[in-house]
Amino acid sequence: MSIFVSATPVAIAIGSNLGDSKAIVDAAIERLARTPKIRLDAYSHQYQTVAVGPPQPDYINACALLTTTLEPLELLQTLLTIEAQFGRIRRERWGARSLDLDLLLYGDVILDLPQLQIPHPRMIDRAFVLVPLAEIAPDWIEPVSGQSIATLAQAVDCSGVHLAQPQPLTPNS
Repeated sequence: MSIFVSATPVAIAIGSNLGDSKAIVDAAIERLARTPKIRLDAYSHQYQTVAVGPPQPDYINACALLTTTLEPLELLQTLLTIEAQFGRIRRERWGARSLDLDLLLYGDVILDLPQLQIPHPRMIDRAFVLVPLAEIAPDWIEPVSGQSIATLAQAVDCSGVHLAQPQPLTPNS
């Protein structure tokens, strides 16, 4: 039995600091674009950012806007599967990783489950999330704070976030 689920706008963060991170981020965006029940609507430039957590290489970060008919937990599982396909192994919290896909926003949903919190609980403090997200969704209202992504990005220290790729890929390239 199929139940119609309306399409929901979603924002995700993409990061990598192991291997050829720029190529991994590009490939992850392409994989998302080919994933059933997901439409890739936009994505940001890539940014080089200082890592948070234990000593490790800088990250390449970006954000993407999707539209999906997947429920939040289904989408989370899809993102975790894609991470695993790119060799992601979870060893330590905030450790180095080949690919990190974080579900930031799912429409205006606020969700607090043991395995998933929406909006992402630390996104409003992280310039490496807010800078690329503000590039593609400046007017999106973060539902807990009630503030726009652009306003949140202006309130964080962005000194560790630098443009890594001058041109974003074009969809379906």
